[in-house]
Amino acid sequence: MLRITNLTKTYGNKNAVDNLSLHIQKGEIFGFIGHNGAGKTTTLKAICGILQFEKGEIRIDGVSVAKDPIACKKMLAYIPDNPDLYTFMTGIQYLHFVADIYGVSADKRQEKIRHFADAFSLTQDLAQPIAAYSHGMKQKLAVISALIHEPKLILMDEPFVGLDPKAAHTLKEIMREFCKQGGAIFFSTHVLEVAEKLCDKVAIIKGGKLIKAGTMDEVKGDDSLEEVFLELENDHAESLT
Repeated sequence: MLRITNLTKTYGNKNAVDNLSLHIQKGEIFGFIGHNGAGKTTTLKAICGILQFEKGEIRIDGVSVAKDPIACKKMLAYIPDNPDLYTFMTGIQYLHFVADIYGVSADKRQEKIRHFADAFSLTQDLAQPIAAYSHGMKQKLAVISALIHEPKLILMDEPFVGLDPKAAHTLKEIMREFCKQGGAIFFSTHVLEVAEKLCDKVAIIKGGKLIKAGTMDEVKGDDSLEEVFLELENDHAESLT
């Protein structure tokens, strides 16, 4: 579903992402882990076409992001760590706006909005202006808007930040169901316990470079993901000194 090959993104003289290669298949929840500034957000923005990149290739379901960005954007949804929504709109206006962009039929959008708004207990707030929403409510609205057009791939940057425990549980269930139906999810997170329980595969990145990737068992073995992450971070730092 998503194939990243030798991706390199440079800012000045620094490689924010350095020769990164990953493959996310249909049906997989793939976690992307690293400290702040490791290159996670840069990678996600390159995949969805927000950032151009100097070297490498990104393909979504076989389509090149560089050569056919519009076709790729139709197949994916991106949820940033801080949803930048149009606050002058109400929640329902925003969802219809997104549905219009993707050409979602009236019946289909009503079905999706009703289902996911009820799941997140947001239905009663959709008539309110987004300016009045809390961060958690904006996060819920962003998730709903990402699901309206039935994407094949969902990119998420720290999706659990700001969500209460019930909403976080609901999001995990939605993520599992989405992938069960053949979709794929690539998301960054600092919450290692969530990644360990939720992900099929995981990649650890530091300083723009991939340190380790594979199935959860391959990456962590008999240890916890937190222990492996800290050990790999320290080993990588020592190798650079």
